Amino acid sequence: MKQKQVTDDLFSLLNVLPSEIAQVIIGLGLNDDLVEVILDLGRVPTARYIDGEYTLLDREVTQEDIDEVVLQIGEFDADNRAGIDGTLHRISAIRNRRGHIVGLTCRVGRAVYGTIDIIQDLVESGKSILLLGKPGIGKTTMLRESARILAESKRTIIVDTSNEIGGDGDVPHPAVGRARRMQVATPSLQHEVMIEAVENHNPETIVIDEIGRE
Repeated sequence: MKQKQVTDDLFSLLNVLPSEIAQVIIGLGLNDDLVEVILDLGRVPTARYIDGEYTLLDREVTQEDIDEVVLQIGEFDADNRAGIDGTLHRISAIRNRRGHIVGLTCRVGRAVYGTIDIIQDLVESGKSILLLGKPGIGKTTMLRESARILAESKRTIIVDTSNEIGGDGDVPHPAVGRARRMQVATPSLQHEVMIEAVENHNPETIVIDEIGRE
């Protein structure tokens, strides 16, 4: 079995967080186990790790804390998600009834190489594969690795609904290898991009994340 390699460029995510919070996370020294950072208005900031949740500060998150992160991230898509250019990190927003952002979930995105050994024969068989499971267990990580492996021998296109597979920005993350990536402007138009991929770019394989609509 191949040894797993993990890359996450965690400091790109820490750099957009309020420095007070970032310093606490660094001080905990559990970077490899960090899953996500939660910033909700009027509640203490927390970090979720593989083994549990940690309170980062005694004080509550202010609107200024949230605005500081949003200012550095930029525009959120129609699905209330944004990313950091060149990384796989995901920042998801919670809005109030007036559309103002009052909460953020900052999830660490990791490129993990060597995750599909157990299904590699299926991936390379040419059959259709559907991955199911709870959020955060590694479905997208396996899709990303599958796309990279497939692209070594097949014309592979990723239909990236929320930039989950290829990361944010116009240039896909190196973890997808030679696979080409088509972004989806609005999640409701995912099916149109899938059709466009087939009609315009002649793929042998299409990799799709999060099919959640009829």
